This record gives sequence, structure tokens and C-alpha cells, in this order.
Amino acid sequence: MTTTGDLLDRVRAGEIALYELDDHTAAETAAAVRRQYLAAETDADLDALAPVPFSAAQAAESNVENLLGAAAIPMGVAGPVSVDGGAASGEYYLPLATTEGALVASVNRGLATIEAAGGATARVTDSGMTRAPVFRVDGVAEAQTVTEWVAENEDHLREAAESTTSHGELLAVDPYVVGDSVFLRFVYDTKDAMGMNMVTLATREAVGVVERETAAELVALSGNLCSDKKPAAINAIEGRGRTVTADVVLDRSLVEDRLGTTPEAMVEGNTRKNLVGSAKAGSLGFNAHAANTVAAAFLATGQDEAQVVEGANAITTMEVREAGLYASVSLASLELGTVGGGTGLATQSAALDVLGLGGGGDPPGSNADALAEVVATGALAGELSLVAAFCSRHLAGAHEELGR
Repeated sequence: MTTTGDLLDRVRAGEIALYELDDHTAAETAAAVRRQYLAAETDADLDALAPVPFSAAQAAESNVENLLGAAAIPMGVAGPVSVDGGAASGEYYLPLATTEGALVASVNRGLATIEAAGGATARVTDSGMTRAPVFRVDGVAEAQTVTEWVAENEDHLREAAESTTSHGELLAVDPYVVGDSVFLRFVYDTKDAMGMNMVTLATREAVGVVERETAAELVALSGNLCSDKKPAAINAIEGRGRTVTADVVLDRSLVEDRLGTTPEAMVEGNTRKNLVGSAKAGSLGFNAHAANTVAAAFLATGQDEAQVVEGANAITTMEVREAGLYASVSLASLELGTVGGGTGLATQSAALDVLGLGGGGDPPGSNADALAEVVATGALAGELSLVAAFCSRHLAGAHEELGR
């Protein structure tokens, strides 16, 4: 029987590479050998990386390579808050994983204020995960021929794409021509999955049809017009994943008593900072810190953390109304799911269970829609709390008081 010590000796001797350990032993043992090897090589204390709070075998199979252990991130909870959504309905607690002190307290203050106003309204207004391959053609005339063929044969492409998945649906294929490059932006309904892998496999199948039936030659399955994990105006305009808005009306007394400021000050602060300041900076996000809440919710619920880039594509609006303050946050490209990816890991699955949104929804897609609406409400709460903090000049004091 091969022992941990035997495997460690073979790694040190160069007989087994670190990434090959999983071929020789169970995932948990392989991780332990890697920790021992790296501890000796780097003189680092790696005891804090074990034990892992999830199935090592599951993680090594689906979520990570060269499993070493686990990075524990503090997780807090904000809420409850009532959400009147297209999919979300009722009271929700929002788990947030973060190392930034004062973030959960800030979101919690915002959610408490929203709850005192009777809750937030939220709606997913559009949904579609994208993949945009780029093709080479001879020139613009051939590009036109290709795009015309695509327009006339979308059903043919849909049949090919959907042959790879029992859940995804091809919604549209949008062509873009740049000289002798043709980009086809495929848009899919991925139901409760974030769906990046799903749409990649589906698009690969459809691309084969384009190459067989036209003169276009594939250069890259992703031509960056998708656009994934990068700041992009196309996602701010056309959306990617879920496009979702949450809003609330706060009585003047709520703004004054709970947020320590006035509707007029909130509106001016939002306009000068989030709108004018962002415009001057050339920002794609016109908000105070929506990415803070999105990132913490993503880490807690097992989303692809790199897609916080698109999640920061948000616009915060505020205006004075007769009742007090109207506030909204609109997230153009919130890419998330309740199945697949990291959502099945133990701690992330538990966080989704706190929300009551784990797994597939009925009808399909409803759980991911509801999660998007709750996250948007959390982002709105964070915007209200931070704008109020700098309007009342309490921002630095809050961090100082909480020892941050």
C-alpha cells in the first residue's frame, strides 16, 4: 500500500509531478502530500489550509487543479429584507463572504432601512449568456455573405447548438463585422446555470456548421466580443447574464433617522460622485461600490468570482420625491447561477440554502432570477448606506469605530 511518505519521496525525487498525484491516490491524500512538499520547499506553515470544508474529490474533479487545501473567508449575513421580485418573493437573508471590515455592517444597515420602508422591488429585465467566436474572411463582401447566411439559417444553428445541452436555448446570433473579421455573438438562455461552459460547448457545435456551410474560418471560439471577465461597453448596453434592477422609496423620516442625512443630500452626493465623477473618470460603472456586495455574494454562493468585473456594470440613481427619496441600482450584466460551478461545494451550497435558492428552480431559471434580484437588493442597500455615510461624513468614522 502506497503511503503519504512514499508519495512525498517520489515527488521529491521527480518521479511524480504535483499535478500527477491525483492519479496515484485519493484527492484528500494528494492535497496533503502537496502541503507537505510545499511546506518543506517554501518554509511556509500550511496547517491552516486543512482540513477542507468540502469534498476534496468533488473539488478536484470539478473546481480546481492541484488541490492544496482551502482558503477560509469570513462569511457574515445581512438582512432580513423583503423583496417583491419577478422571481424573488418574501424575506431573505443575504450571506456575504468578505475580508473587508464594515462591509456587512454597511449592507445590513441599508437592508434594515429598505425593510423599514416595506422592502424593495426588483426585476430581471433581460437574461442571456453569450459567447462570440471570431472568423476570418477574405473581405467585407465575403463578410456580408456570411452574415446573410447566418440570418437565414439561425434555426439550423439553433438545432446544432441545442444538441449539446438538455437545458440551454439559443436565443439569438448577432453578427458584427470589422474588416475581414466576422464576430457572431451567440446569446443563450441557460436557465438556473450561469452557463459559461454550457454556451461554450454549444457554440463550438454551431461554429462547425458555419465553417462547413460558408467560407468563414474560425480563429478563436471566443473573440472577446462576448465579453467575459473584462470591462466592456457591450455588456453595459446589451447585457450579459442577468440584467436586473432593484428600487425603493424611503420616507424622509427614514433617511433622516436611519441614514443620518436628507434626501436632498443623498441625491446631490449620488449625482456628483456616482454620475459626474464616474463620467469624468470614463468609468463603465456609475455607482459607489456595487462590486463590493456582488463580490461578497459571489464568494458566498459559489459564483465565478472573476465575473465581478461585469457585475460592477451598474448605475445607481437617486431623486427626491414627495414621499422622500427614490433610489435604484441597475446591474446590466450579473452573471450567476444556482446550479453548476462552485454552487455545489458544501459551504456555498449552505449559503444558497440560507437564501432558499439552491439547485434548479421551478420553472427552470427562476432560482437564478430570484438570486439576481436579491443580490441587486443587497447592492442597492450598499449604495444607500455608503452614499449616506459620505453625505453625513461618517465614512471614515465607521471604519475607525469598527477597527478597520
